[in-house]
Amino acid sequence: MENKIDDIEKIVQHWLDSADKNQSTMEHLVDSQDYSWALFLGHLVIEKTLKALYVKRLEKHAIFSHDLLRLANKIDISLTEEYEEWLDMITTFNLNARYDNYKQDFYNLCTKDFTNTWLDKIEKLRVWLRNQL
Repeated sequence: MENKIDDIEKIVQHWLDSADKNQSTMEHLVDSQDYSWALFLGHLVIEKTLKALYVKRLEKHAIFSHDLLRLANKIDISLTEEYEEWLDMITTFNLNARYDNYKQDFYNLCTKDFTNTWLDKIEKLRVWLRNQL
């Protein structure tokens, strides 16, 4: 396998450290009421945590993908239907925050209540995924 890596723990820690930095930035964005970008960073927190788990379990570099459910399925973790739905929704935060044709609608959707609801779900997923490591 050409994708095999030697220092698995170092790569896992890299993904987790990066996710932690994104978590901190996400919290600052919430404090400044920049909700759409906070949810975008929430997507990155979950993506990078999944990539840490991918490296840990499969002992190779994570695939290039922003699709959270796809990453989770590659790792073969047991997801509830609810967690699958959450991963699908959180994946949309990546597209909606980045691409102009989605930005305004997403910005309007990202009220304080909507954002807090999804940040709670992101945190539950983050903790659950880290417990899988």
